[in-house]
Amino acid sequence: MEKRLVKGADKKIFGVCSGLGNYFEVDPTVIRIAFLLLFFGLGTGLLIYLILAVVMPSN
Repeated sequence: MEKRLVKGADKKIFGVCSGLGNYFEVDPTVIRIAFLLLFFGLGTGLLIYLILAVVMPSN
C-alpha cells in the first residue's frame, strides 16, 4: 500500500503535525517541537504550518 501525506486523526489544531508524524513514522510531538523552534527561531513555523493546513487533504 502506498503512503499518503494526509492530516492525522490525532488533531490538536488542524492535524498537520499528526499527519506528518504518521507519514515520516515519528512521534507527532517531535514535529510540534520542530514547528515551535522554526516559529521562534526563524519566524517561519507558523507560515509553513498554515500552508500545510490548507494544502494537505483530510483522511
